[in-house]
Amino acid sequence: MSDPVSAIGTRARETVLRTASDLFYREGVRAVGMDMIVDRSGVAKTTIYRHFPTKDALIEAFLEREDCEFWQQWHEVVAPHTGEPRRALSALCDWVGGRVSRDGYRGCPQINVAAEFADVGHPARKVAHRHKADMVEKLATLCRELDIATAELRANQIGLLFDGAFMSNGRLNELDTPDVLKDAVSRLIRE
Repeated sequence: MSDPVSAIGTRARETVLRTASDLFYREGVRAVGMDMIVDRSGVAKTTIYRHFPTKDALIEAFLEREDCEFWQQWHEVVAPHTGEPRRALSALCDWVGGRVSRDGYRGCPQINVAAEFADVGHPARKVAHRHKADMVEKLATLCRELDIATAELRANQIGLLFDGAFMSNGRLNELDTPDVLKDAVSRLIRE
């Protein structure tokens, strides 16, 4: 039998995290105060601080959640193309192109939040740094499967290309974004 108090606490934590995530993404983390999160979530401030002792802890949880969702989607995209790195990279280009073309898309949450903090030791910067390093490593794995001599360099270049798309602010919407990305990636991996 589940503990009803624990279930209520879990629901409250999820409500706060979902509300804060939406606000942080739309408004930026510095523009969102804890009182706004209390007002929008309907969860008492004491309950919020029980789950997230500081605003920085809540920001870190937001980025960790975004990170998990991102990698879950990434794996769903590449899984059908195991052993076919060119097709996996092409599928990633389609996926990234679709992400950046969504209504209300405001850029990569990791990059957006990291840009708000100058301190490289801030939890947000650490999560963002790890996220981007993981992306380059996953891309390097695909490039090594292609037997490219410069796999790490190409992975970093593709990572920069994807990050540029993530931060394009709608500039690519007039183009076929997946095709733009696929063309650039195919030029990078041609050896």
